[in-house]
Amino acid sequence: MRTSPRTMSENRIWLTGGSYGIGRAVALEFARRGAHIGLTARSQDKLEQVQRDIEQVGGHALVLPGDVTDQSSMREVAETMRREMGGIDILIANAGTHLRTDVDGLDVGEYMSLMNLNYAGALNCIEAVLPDMLRSGSGHIVGVASIAGYRGVPSAAAYGASKAALIHFLESMRFDVEERGIAVTIVNPGFVKTPLTDKNEFKMPFMIDSDKAARIICRGIERKKHEITFPIPFNWFIKFLRILPMPIYAVIMRKIWKRMQID
Repeated sequence: MRTSPRTMSENRIWLTGGSYGIGRAVALEFARRGAHIGLTARSQDKLEQVQRDIEQVGGHALVLPGDVTDQSSMREVAETMRREMGGIDILIANAGTHLRTDVDGLDVGEYMSLMNLNYAGALNCIEAVLPDMLRSGSGHIVGVASIAGYRGVPSAAAYGASKAALIHFLESMRFDVEERGIAVTIVNPGFVKTPLTDKNEFKMPFMIDSDKAARIICRGIERKKHEITFPIPFNWFIKFLRILPMPIYAVIMRKIWKRMQID
């Protein structure tokens, strides 16, 4: 039975959503630590630029373009990486996006597309690596969700639902795979400055840059933490809100949301 090394120098990491934002920053951070990175996103041009950036810091990356919502494509990408790199030790299912929920223009089609990307897209990647990990009795599955998946927040009904689904799936799956040698980590970031959060039209408390977020994520994955959440003050506050009765939570959340609005 093979177990993953404690350092990143021999690990082969398949990272989705690697062309920008948190994904790009995590790819670069792991490359600096010696990992071999397989990069997946829909844009080959952007992935090739990240590959060049990784090579400039002395790392090694393989460009594996594909759409995570395409189940058969993810199987092919995973097989290509196994063939080219000899295996996949860590999956980081990071691909996803945000869509504001507008109750005045409810669009179920858009919201289901979001669910298909943020939730089903991660499952497609897990399906592509899990059988091989189970056979070898080793591996590490990492899903990037969000603290927005903890409890309902204003204007994020569709986004929060997709992330809550991913959190629930990974928490449940851990019971079934952990005893068979596979670690499961859930990453629940707060506000991180990326092209996605740049579109938000409200104040974002405790925001951190993507490089700092990447360092936190990489340390947590190296330690095989069950959950990685940040920034710490915001995380503690959100987790406190989770345990409040709904009437109290609703009053507090409405006040917070009002203060977050940009005048």
